[in-house]
Amino acid sequence: MSAEAATVTDGTTTTRELLPTATPARTRAALRELVRPHRRTALACLATMVAATAVGLLVQPLLGHMVDLVAGHRPPGDLTLPAVLLVVVALVQGGTTALGLSLVSQLGESVLARLRERFVDRALRLPLEQVEKAGTGDLSARVTRDVARVGEAVRSALPELVRSVLAIVLTLVAMAALDWRFLLAALIAVPVQAHTARWYVRNAVPLYARERIATGAQQQQLLDTIAGAGTVRAYRLEEEHTAHVTERSSAAVGMTMRGVELVLRFYNRLHVAEYTGLAAVLVTGFFLVRAGSVSIGTATAAALYFHSLFSPVNSALVLLDDAQTATAALNRLVGVTDGPAGGPAPAGVDSGTDPTGIDTDTGSAGRNTGSEPSAPDTEPSGAVAVVGVHHAYEPGRPVLRDVHLTLRPGERVALVGPSGAGKTTLAKLIAGVHRPASGSVRLPGTRTAGGLSVALVTQETHVFAGPLAADLRLARDTADDDELRAALATVDALDWVEALPDGLATVVGEGGHRLTPAQVQQLALARLVLADPPVAVLDEATAEAGSTGARLLERAAARAIEGRTALVVAHRLTQAAAADRIVVMEDGRIVESGHHDELCAAGGTYASLWQAWSGTRAHADHPPHTNTAPTPKDH
Repeated sequence: MSAEAATVTDGTTTTRELLPTATPARTRAALRELVRPHRRTALACLATMVAATAVGLLVQPLLGHMVDLVAGHRPPGDLTLPAVLLVVVALVQGGTTALGLSLVSQLGESVLARLRERFVDRALRLPLEQVEKAGTGDLSARVTRDVARVGEAVRSALPELVRSVLAIVLTLVAMAALDWRFLLAALIAVPVQAHTARWYVRNAVPLYARERIATGAQQQQLLDTIAGAGTVRAYRLEEEHTAHVTERSSAAVGMTMRGVELVLRFYNRLHVAEYTGLAAVLVTGFFLVRAGSVSIGTATAAALYFHSLFSPVNSALVLLDDAQTATAALNRLVGVTDGPAGGPAPAGVDSGTDPTGIDTDTGSAGRNTGSEPSAPDTEPSGAVAVVGVHHAYEPGRPVLRDVHLTLRPGERVALVGPSGAGKTTLAKLIAGVHRPASGSVRLPGTRTAGGLSVALVTQETHVFAGPLAADLRLARDTADDDELRAALATVDALDWVEALPDGLATVVGEGGHRLTPAQVQQLALARLVLADPPVAVLDEATAEAGSTGARLLERAAARAIEGRTALVVAHRLTQAAAADRIVVMEDGRIVESGHHDELCAAGGTYASLWQAWSGTRAHADHPPHTNTAPTPKDH
């Protein structure tokens, strides 16, 4: 498997199934794939950094040579050439190092930019069901904190790590060139350093992975609490939610402090390695000089070489901290980017045409158990068919039970029922947000140019920051201004849009022109018109308008779905009364199906709902009883 899924409990009784995290092997493969288009830059980086490091290694032999000159009582003028060469080495090393680091940064930023693009592309294509199960906090943490961690590593840790590794390797080679026994003495520190590195990596990788999960859970809790602040205050749940936030924050802080403790222990072990190695090199130099095998200057150069390793070795090992944090973040990013760009339809959802063998409805009013009344075992081509669907968000707690429903081409069906009846769940199953636990949802084969066969509009809408025209073109990027105006006119929004300071070019969203909830919903309906799917699902799409804008939005919604097969989860029963057919749900089952007048006369659940609705509304809110919409003859 290329990715692994994780679960986390939110502090109550809910277990979230987090988005996948890539395995280390898959992350390495993804990096190779990202770097492949920049091979020339990578080779230029390596060559330049090797040259810069090699030039810098001339400093120690030059200093050793100067020591030999002084020890041999040579004239002061003999020191001039080595001193000049030191200056030249410093200038050349500085220039090549700057060039190498800039190339490394360029390579890193290019790869990071491509990774961001792939992440955003895949994140926007994730199934909504998967995002809902993971929680927006998980995705938000990845797109903010994880991307930031990888970005910091690319800008600071990666160049320094490359420089340090090259310095270590070439310095050891230079020590061997002085005398192979100096290299053996220096290698005494390696077992301590290697053991320290293995110990650190073994503990740091899972620790930082858990820290990222804890941070995501903390962000999710903050989002949930802030988004539901009104409800929290209304039910006096401030202390409970504060406790949840405190618990999540404490868990995240605890993970961070464990990381700090790990780093401190890591440094202590490195100091032991430094002392051991330097002592070994000095002792080796003493015996070699006394034996006449090397000069004092050579022994000095060897000691300086090893001392110069302190900085790159410590930097490389310390950068393991940043590397492990970035690796944990990178695994989470690749876990998303590794997903399919737009794979096949979910299990249980069929987009084929002319499905057969479906239980359809006769449209007779009256109570039913679990499905619509039976009908012929075929339905018209292009119909939406829900067949024997069961669904549960948690095992043992079914939300839908053996639901059968057919929406005929061009039919407008209103879905009503008491709260908790399963209306929104059924709407999301038809829209493809969720996969049914069992049974199937069959959609018509007809699709828009963008491959869209069904579109969902809910009461939760968003206006993206930017020109209003760009917000509309999210539904169809090829639409010209005339088509945008036609879509706005369809939902009665053209007048107020043209009254904006810059019309379609007016900047809306964050930092732009503020729109009312009703106007935002009209934009969502206009996008539906532009997308032009054959099937539309409206899940209480007019609920946010309030009483003043309800009629306006109901009229706009009716125009937006005109000519389409539509399922409308009705927030106001006036929408249901004007529909071609009303389907009533109760306790996860369809219990009634028929026209408004039929269901009112039947005296069942819908009649009770209508009576309660009518009793709380003024006469002006009553719908006309002269519905002219055609009613299928088999209803």
